[in-house]
Amino acid sequence: MNPVSETLASILTAVLALAGTLCGSFLAHRKSTALLTYRLEQLEKKVDKHNNLVERVYRLESAVEEKKR
Repeated sequence: MNPVSETLASILTAVLALAGTLCGSFLAHRKSTALLTYRLEQLEKKVDKHNNLVERVYRLESAVEEKKR
């Protein structure tokens, strides 16, 4: 091979490696973002349940306090 074709082959290899790396990074980032979004939604559901429970307990305590009077 002559020096020009070797250089072109090296450049092509580098470009393909870069494209593969970028695709892999993009897909990994997308997957990670999707997982974080899912986990955040699940956490929000748990917080909503907890807040609902706190509100119910407060109402029950108020009703019990009213009954005591």
